[in-house]
This record gives sequence, C-alpha cells and structure tokens, in this order.
Amino acid sequence: MSQNLPTINVNDKSFELFISSETIQKAVERLADRISVDLDGKNPLFLVVLNGAFIFAADLLKRIKIDCQVSFVKLSSYSGTKTTNIVRELIGLDEILHGRTIVIVEDIIDTGLTMAEAINKLYKLEAAEVYLATLLFKPKAFQKDFKIDYIGIEIPNDFIVGYGLDYDGFGRNYPDIYKIIDK
Repeated sequence: MSQNLPTINVNDKSFELFISSETIQKAVERLADRISVDLDGKNPLFLVVLNGAFIFAADLLKRIKIDCQVSFVKLSSYSGTKTTNIVRELIGLDEILHGRTIVIVEDIIDTGLTMAEAINKLYKLEAAEVYLATLLFKPKAFQKDFKIDYIGIEIPNDFIVGYGLDYDGFGRNYPDIYKIIDK
C-alpha cells in the first residue's frame, strides 16, 4: 500500500508528493488493457529499459493478457538531474528481432533522445514493428518526432523520483512519484 509521504529527501534534494501509487496503478492497468487488445495475436517481445522501468514493467506485464516474451536492455543518458545528450548502451540485446513485434517499455520519456536511438537500433536489427509504452511523458521536453504509442500519464518538465525513477541511483523504491522542490 502507498506510503503517500508528503515530502521525502533523496541525497541532497527535497521532493514533494506528485503522483500517488493508486493513480499510477490505474494508468498501468489502462495501458495493459490497450496493449492486450491492440497486440493480440502478435506475440510481442517486451523490451524493458533498465534500470528505471523495472517496477513499471513488472506491474504492466502482470496485467498483459496475451502471449508475449520479455527481455531487458540498459540505456542511459542521465547524470544527476540533467541529460548528458549521449546515449550509453550498457547491456546489449541477445534476442533475434528479425520480423518481430517489439514493445519498448520505458519509465519516462522527456527529450526522446534515448528512445530515438533505441528505435533506430531495433529497426536496424530488422524488427517488423516497434511500439513504445511509457508510464510518464514530458511533452514540453520532447525534442524528437517519433510516435509514442502508449502513454500512461503526461507530466510537466519537473525532475521526479520514485516508482523506479531515481536521483543518482537513489529513490527508486518509493511506491509513489515525487517531484523536486529545490533545484
């Protein structure tokens, strides 16, 4: 059950409650229902982007009602509270993607840099189609032009932690999402 703490401290920053775990779970359920209908019969490979999306992916995949497979990749473009604009692939992909339907599962999309690189790589590996499912989307930070197929919640361009999202590796374990108070 949600702790719903009004404020938390992570490292040297303070954060206030922004999205409750109950609101998050409703968004996850909505996404799972849509994906299950849209991709029925396609046997998709869900490609979970670590580290941040692991909690979202676990909750999402428990609700998916179609045959599917799951794998993981680790991509990163953040250092502290800022994007570095350099995507580092830390753990590669082992599956054969030729002709497959892929669903990238991401915790948050802001600039879109990381996802643009991931989508390009998947098509180079001959994926038949690539869908993108994200719990959170920051439309004002988005700088790319690819389609995001499944969006749980649109949010402003605030730095957030909790539910898998971190600040320098800390804060992922909170069931709610918190936004930064002091920058």
